[in-house]
Amino acid sequence: MRRFCQRWIAGLLLSWTLTAGATSLPATGTVEVYFTPWDDAEGAIIRTLGEARLTIHVQAYLLTSRSIATALRDAKDRGVAVSLLADREMVEKSETSQVPKLAAAGVAVWLETRYAIAHNKVMLIDAAEPGGIVITGSYNFTWSAQARNSENLLILRQNPSLTKHYLANWQRHRDDAVAFVSGAHYGR
Repeated sequence: MRRFCQRWIAGLLLSWTLTAGATSLPATGTVEVYFTPWDDAEGAIIRTLGEARLTIHVQAYLLTSRSIATALRDAKDRGVAVSLLADREMVEKSETSQVPKLAAAGVAVWLETRYAIAHNKVMLIDAAEPGGIVITGSYNFTWSAQARNSENLLILRQNPSLTKHYLANWQRHRDDAVAFVSGAHYGR
């Protein structure tokens, strides 16, 4: 199954290179594949966050998982620089969003207000380092994504070109975002 998934990912990367405007990147490193509700994607995320030594960059459409939020706070407490971009509307609408709690714990938080939906679901671990990690997929950082939904999650390791590309995209989004202020409302 893993070999099939690795070939599928390589094929997907190749198809991306054939698409107009796509960036061609080498398919190197390893790929971990998780499908919920069968696989423990949340556990894999938490374990991977535990590997962070320098930085964690997050792009979240929705972040309600207390376990993932705890792992992010724990990383910050051990000296990792944690930065979070979140969809403004989901932060304002979701009573269970962990974003305000993360901001209160000292995590740097910005809200994306430019887009109808800031739908990225990405975590970058030590992205500027050679051993950087990309976590991405359809998986929202929620309990439902693990227990109720049909989702996919990829953990991509040892592909510095890919990691740097994701980091540059994160920074581009950060440049368009607004700093989170507790209790504020951010109109479009």
